[in-house]
Amino acid sequence: MPPSSTDPLSPADTRTLHAFAGTMIPASAAYGVPGADDELIFADILKSLGRDLDDVRSALRRLGAFADLAPERRLEAANALRAAGGLDVAALSRVVLLCYYRDDRVMLSLGQEPRPPFPKGHVVEQGDWSLLDPVKRRAPFYRKVS
Repeated sequence: MPPSSTDPLSPADTRTLHAFAGTMIPASAAYGVPGADDELIFADILKSLGRDLDDVRSALRRLGAFADLAPERRLEAANALRAAGGLDVAALSRVVLLCYYRDDRVMLSLGQEPRPPFPKGHVVEQGDWSLLDPVKRRAPFYRKVS
């Protein structure tokens, strides 16, 4: 059955993505956080595939029958995929991470107020700006456009 506009992935790909998300970020009772395979987080992942859909499909194809593997084998397969890398793996990882850290429960566990950064903003600790001095002193390496 082809994916629909409401479900962009095939049932097999959805199952693989669900298993991969849970392997990538498992739930932690110690920190009181859900895994990326949590119902709410996973629904957000599916809704957020957007421009990354083709790359995510490609990465899921590389995982094969991932959902059918035993948990320890899943971790090995996920680590092998990460080590092999590629744009498709980066897209898959990015969508899982972005949705995970958008979850209010996760943000609260990190001591962050679960809200957008604006209009209140966030306090960012100042770093050592002198680290940029060598870059500022370097001759321009771009071509000026007239």
